[in-house]
Amino acid sequence: MVCPETTRTAASACNYRSAVRPSRYHYGDHKFQVGDLWLPRAGLQRAVPVVVLIHGGYWRWLYTKGLMNRLARAAVARGWAAWNIEYRRIGALGGGGGWPSTFADVSSAVDYAAQLPGVDPARLITCGHSSGGCLALWVAAGPEARRGAGASEPVVSPVAALSLAGVVDLERGEQLGLGAGAVSRLLGGSPEQRPEVYRASSPAALLPMGVPQVLLHGLADTVVPPSMSGDYQEKACELGDDAVYEPLEDLGHRDLIDPRQPSWPVIAGHIGRLFSM
Repeated sequence: MVCPETTRTAASACNYRSAVRPSRYHYGDHKFQVGDLWLPRAGLQRAVPVVVLIHGGYWRWLYTKGLMNRLARAAVARGWAAWNIEYRRIGALGGGGGWPSTFADVSSAVDYAAQLPGVDPARLITCGHSSGGCLALWVAAGPEARRGAGASEPVVSPVAALSLAGVVDLERGEQLGLGAGAVSRLLGGSPEQRPEVYRASSPAALLPMGVPQVLLHGLADTVVPPSMSGDYQEKACELGDDAVYEPLEDLGHRDLIDPRQPSWPVIAGHIGRLFSM
């Protein structure tokens, strides 16, 4: 176990006074197996629910957890903890990400919540954006899915999962060429070449999950088609899952990770509802 080291995150337009500076924890030995824990001041006296934030960027090394810092600040302003995680990603500087290491990292990061101070791991929700939406749903699919990526036996189970403009159907994402072929790079081939990997990694293939799922998508999104979230929700409900799809008018892809946009009250409303269930 590695002791936390305080990060020096620059103040942004969302400079919420209720947030303390985040502390950094390593959930594994690799330099990318790391996360920032944001706690509200109340979290220093009692354990609070925790939102695991999983950034997007088509799993590429260029994109980091810094994309989710504003959402982390917004979450602590609501009285929740935010565990903003990094993971191994694809590309020369990604640390060897792809299948299964990227997925196993997310599983390990969720489990590490049991060791974080000030949080209640029994009240943990995953929330991912874009390609992180895929990971947020995947890790909530249950122990069998996580074991399929070679992860350790799970010790923390998400009570719900949120996908923000998520790539939630990897087979369809590969067929559409999303991210200029990012899905096939992540999984090491096409669905025809690696059908078992697509079945083990794609949230749409893992339905039903047995936990509540919320999918939010901006209708002005030109990066990931909103229909992917809508179709996923229909399939989830047909299979008996508690799944909600909320389309958001006039919002683009990155608007969903900007708490200054009208999407944030909607996202926060769903998180609050799920924590109260």
